[in-house]
Amino acid sequence: MAVAVWLLMVVLGALAMRAGRDRCGGKGEWAGVEKGGEHRSGQEARRAEDSARQRRIARRCLVGGGLLLPGVAITALLVFGSPAGFHQLPWPGAAAAPLRVEVTGHQWWWEVHYPDTGQRLRNELRLPAGRAVDVHTRSADVIHGFWVPRLGGKLDAVPGRTLVVRLQADRPGTYRGVCAEFCGAGHAHMPMVVQAMPAEEFEVWLNAPAQAAAGTLPAAAAAASASPPEARP
Repeated sequence: MAVAVWLLMVVLGALAMRAGRDRCGGKGEWAGVEKGGEHRSGQEARRAEDSARQRRIARRCLVGGGLLLPGVAITALLVFGSPAGFHQLPWPGAAAAPLRVEVTGHQWWWEVHYPDTGQRLRNELRLPAGRAVDVHTRSADVIHGFWVPRLGGKLDAVPGRTLVVRLQADRPGTYRGVCAEFCGAGHAHMPMVVQAMPAEEFEVWLNAPAQAAAGTLPAAAAAASASPPEARP
């Protein structure tokens, strides 16, 4: 898209330069007589014509570059971007009830909680392929940025607030999530692995005995994460 916009601007600029050159007869000369007073009148006429031509070019650049070009670009972005972003919003009335997952950002790791069954994971998010998932994000300390690039859904995790984004993986696979907001010295080491699982396998895992699996959550963090973070002023 950026390349197409750049090429369009180059073409419009070239056409404007060519139109200006053609109006000057190709050499920038103006027909006039060589005698004193009459020659002066020719120069004045040329200046008037140059001024009028510059105003016409300015108007065309204003309309083309200020109205038409942004309008075309914005329309194209809406046409291509709206379908991709539509499914990321938690619209009611979905075909299947979305799964609720709570994701809390810490310095510098992610806590993932499935409130329906109590499952907890560290730096890993498991999703059922083909089903919408509402991710409720919050933060326990500073502002983090929850983002799974291949699934969309970039959303800030803000202390004292809960924001919701809807994700859906259409097929099983492994995706990479990151913190997209600088959150301190360990920001670059705050990845998340997102596993989209076949629906049957996911249900088996989700309904297994809840556990904060050995090594998955630190004991102190597991205890602290049982209650949501307090709102900060």
